[in-house]
Amino acid sequence: MDVEQARFNMIEQQIRPWDVLDPQVLNLLREFPREAFVPDQYKALAFVDMNIPLDHGQKMMQPKMEARLLQELSLTDRDKVLEIGTGSGYLTGLLANLARSVDTVDIFTDFIATARGKLTAHDLNNIDYFEGDAAQGWDGNGPYDAIIITGSMPTLPESYKLNLSMNGRLIAVIGQAPVMAAVLLQRLEENSWQEVSLFETSLPPLINAEPPSKFVF
Repeated sequence: MDVEQARFNMIEQQIRPWDVLDPQVLNLLREFPREAFVPDQYKALAFVDMNIPLDHGQKMMQPKMEARLLQELSLTDRDKVLEIGTGSGYLTGLLANLARSVDTVDIFTDFIATARGKLTAHDLNNIDYFEGDAAQGWDGNGPYDAIIITGSMPTLPESYKLNLSMNGRLIAVIGQAPVMAAVLLQRLEENSWQEVSLFETSLPPLINAEPPSKFVF
């Protein structure tokens, strides 16, 4: 496989058509090696428009999804970021390249260990790694300027909204199959948030994310 040609095709045929046009994001996608974070048995699929299987029944998001969500966060080098779901570590690396610092959380010890090894090898030293269940929120070192949740949730826990700094942004996929949407939430004031639905999509659920309670008659 011609890796650079495959990377070029991924960007031009998948990512740009999904309205990812930010030059900083596109340049980063060209430079930061996605193939280094794909499991060995799926290396040939590193640039394909698909969710790539990971251990524990998890998935690595499609390249266009990773790129679009990254663009929507509008990160700067002053931002402190919280990532829920380290997974392969690839998106963690993209975030760390654009932001001041990243706290990344995963429920699986081996995901954290593997990601830490790969990201440290790429000289990314502005990342703190945490093992834990963040389905109901994660206080960590908040408040955060940006939060991204890499598994879908039926509803967004209030604790995440409260963990945003003023003007902070949060990206999550909210809903239950077959109806889900990527949502951008921004904190405007102490008790005021603006929510925008970006696009319909589908994403595997975050482990232990609870469905909304049902009325009992």
